[in-house]
Amino acid sequence: MQTPRRPHLPRTSGPRRLPPRTTGPHPHIDQQSPKKGGSLTGPSPVDRGKLGSKIHVVSDRGGLPLTVAISAANTHDSLALKPLVMAIPAVKSRRGPRRRRPAKLHADKAYDIPALRDWVREQGIAVRIARKGIESAKKLGQHRWVIERTMAWLTGYRRLTLRYERKAEHFLAFLQLGSALSCWKKLRKAST
Repeated sequence: MQTPRRPHLPRTSGPRRLPPRTTGPHPHIDQQSPKKGGSLTGPSPVDRGKLGSKIHVVSDRGGLPLTVAISAANTHDSLALKPLVMAIPAVKSRRGPRRRRPAKLHADKAYDIPALRDWVREQGIAVRIARKGIESAKKLGQHRWVIERTMAWLTGYRRLTLRYERKAEHFLAFLQLGSALSCWKKLRKAST
């Protein structure tokens, strides 16, 4: 013989339930869950819309990173070119004044925008940007491997392969640390 079941009643706060916690060391966590992803993240167009960040690097001919930046994964590459070029540090030379800008800029077809070409020329930099629909990717590949190798050096650091940090400033700091370590390793290798 079975005992009859009692009807299911929704649980409410009462003598057997603890009251909801609204105060404490982290009241913002108690009230709502934080937004996933953090700042400077966006849906990746190549990774099923997952949130992610994009690393932007300007390097010299030898592959040493001169300046680095991050943006949301859905940001177009061309929007990062001006801040990166403006952030290039002065190059100290043995003779003559310091060079503030590089002589040439090689870039892929994502940067092929007439306004960007004109702006780069105004900065006194020769433009070597592949043109959409005109130039083949093979010709640019002669120079592109340098930046691809630089990106491989940076993503060789585990902390830069995946973005673990919620704050963009922390991820950028790790990226700058990785580029400084890459420069130090290259300098140490050249001096021995």
